[in-house]
Amino acid sequence: MLGSTRTKALYTWCRSARSTTLSDCSRGAFASASAIATRTCFIRASQNSMNATGIPLKEPSVSAAAGDAEQLERAYIDASTRVPVLMFYTSAMAWLILGTLLAGFVSFKLHSPDLFSDISFLTWGRVRPAHMNVMVYGWASMAGMGTAIWLMARLCRTVLRYPLLLVAGAVFWNLGVLLGVGGILLGDSTGYQWLEFPHYAAIILFVAYTLVISWAVLMFRYRRGEQIYITQWYLLGAFLWFPWLYAAGQLMLFVVPVQGVLQSAVGWWYANNLLFLWFGAIGLGTAYYMIPKVIGRPVYSYHLATIGFWSYALFSSWTGMQRLVDGPFPAWMITASIAATILTMIPVATVGLNHHMTMQGYFPLMRYSPTLRFTVFGAMSYTVFSVIGVLISLRSVARYVNFTQASIAYSHLGLYAFFTMVIFGSMYYIVPRLVGREWRYASLIKLHFWASVYGIGLMTLMLLAGGYLQGADMQNPSLALSESIETAQPYLRGQTSGTH
Repeated sequence: MLGSTRTKALYTWCRSARSTTLSDCSRGAFASASAIATRTCFIRASQNSMNATGIPLKEPSVSAAAGDAEQLERAYIDASTRVPVLMFYTSAMAWLILGTLLAGFVSFKLHSPDLFSDISFLTWGRVRPAHMNVMVYGWASMAGMGTAIWLMARLCRTVLRYPLLLVAGAVFWNLGVLLGVGGILLGDSTGYQWLEFPHYAAIILFVAYTLVISWAVLMFRYRRGEQIYITQWYLLGAFLWFPWLYAAGQLMLFVVPVQGVLQSAVGWWYANNLLFLWFGAIGLGTAYYMIPKVIGRPVYSYHLATIGFWSYALFSSWTGMQRLVDGPFPAWMITASIAATILTMIPVATVGLNHHMTMQGYFPLMRYSPTLRFTVFGAMSYTVFSVIGVLISLRSVARYVNFTQASIAYSHLGLYAFFTMVIFGSMYYIVPRLVGREWRYASLIKLHFWASVYGIGLMTLMLLAGGYLQGADMQNPSLALSESIETAQPYLRGQTSGTH
């Protein structure tokens, strides 16, 4: 019965080969299905003489897509997005490599603090914020914008207009990140988490983003059709929320700075909402597109998706202050933030249920589709990330984990386990449609997935466990602070293994 069910699922999935890549309907899938299903899938995929995806990525001829206007439309849209999307992707990958190298160095410094301690720009206090800003603005933001550009063009069913806006935006964004990271390493950091870039770099980033959001608004304005998909809701929300967050953070901390402890409140509000309303919105929107697209069936419930979106937008924006439990702030501010964090379980439940019901009966396909494998893992990690966020926001738990390695583990869960894995999945789906060829080595894709799961999992577990034990020692008045740091040392060494 299990074999029959799997064969049926594979047969149904392979029948939609015209909208998936050959990577997503690989030889492993053929071997697991019946001979009839195999031949049918292969024939359907082979009928598309353009390429394995059935979507030509260079300027197509009319004869190549005769009688298939929808395929031709998608081909022209993909061709129009090729240059800007690949520019964002290649830039993001370059920043990811640099960020990973910096992460390894930072991890070593935690248990070997004397490493290059006589070189000022290689001290932990400079390299650590440089690493995080490379990952946040270099890797995650550029990769997220690249995916969002392609998705918006596809769902708006409009050939990309004004591509030079996006190209200029990518150039200026890279310049801003480069100057910002250089400024941090030279000691010109502002000292606020994820807002460490000096003012001259922040201005360039804002100019770059203005070019990108101008394109997004124009694309949405000239969309074809009246229907707005749930993915578009999340992406448009992310495009509008980021400038609000970034402008508010810059204004309240540097232009017209608030005084005293309110600066910490603004800093944590910004960092938490950047994780939710920028990266989280792009990640959820991408997952809502990729999962139904790969398996060839619609989203289970748009009613659930609507509830999830609006509750996500409402409650996420109130979070952040829960990271300052027992701090010198009015109790109502922290309590409101804790309550909002708990209420984020509403979008978590609706999104999780929607994804699960959409995937029901198709989970075996994760073995064969890299896009599905990465995206589903990322979607599941969103649930884990949110549940842990609720737990560490509770006062009884926050006293043990705030200002320890556990709070770093929480941020890494959101940025790496959830967002990065979903974006990796989208890249494996989008890039073949832009370059006109499939991924060459399926074994390397599988290695990439399992290495990512191992690294993220080990790093998160080590930081959570070490952070909790460190916090427990900090609560013990008979122990010196140095002893709590020593308690976390074995776990920090374990985290180094996960980083590499």
